[in-house]
Amino acid sequence: MEFDIIDITKEELEKLTVVAYKMLRTAQQKKDELVRKSEEELKTFKRIILTNGMKNSSLLDAKNEEIQTELKREVALLADNLLYNMSLNEPSNDGDIGGDGGDEGSGYIVDYSLPYNQRYAIVRDYYFAIADPQERMALYIADEVAKRYLDRYYGTLYDVLYSYSK
Repeated sequence: MEFDIIDITKEELEKLTVVAYKMLRTAQQKKDELVRKSEEELKTFKRIILTNGMKNSSLLDAKNEEIQTELKREVALLADNLLYNMSLNEPSNDGDIGGDGGDEGSGYIVDYSLPYNQRYAIVRDYYFAIADPQERMALYIADEVAKRYLDRYYGTLYDVLYSYSK
């Protein structure tokens, strides 16, 4: 897959964490889909223009400019969100986690743009993948990222995990 949503070298690409790579891949797929939809919209508009006998009309150029402007805006927004989310999942220079940042070692995707119910499901699935109930509870209790990431859902997930550890 060619990545052109952001400028990234092969060396930088190889150094990405799994989470950052997945975010990059998802953003690139969204961008490719936006480009495809824009091209399809322009083709449809061109058919309408030709069907109505307006071959020499300037409407097609105006519509193309409108579509390209909107596409650039949406791609820029995707790229900004991608860079922001990737920065949340990178450790800071001193090795600590930034105030709002994710933790590469958390084992699950930390994406603050997700609604809480999706965050809950991600963290729940991660902890249920741990077979030993005592280890699961010990890791969950020590997980500071989950406390910030889940906020009020942290206690709910604690209760669920605890009920399975008996």
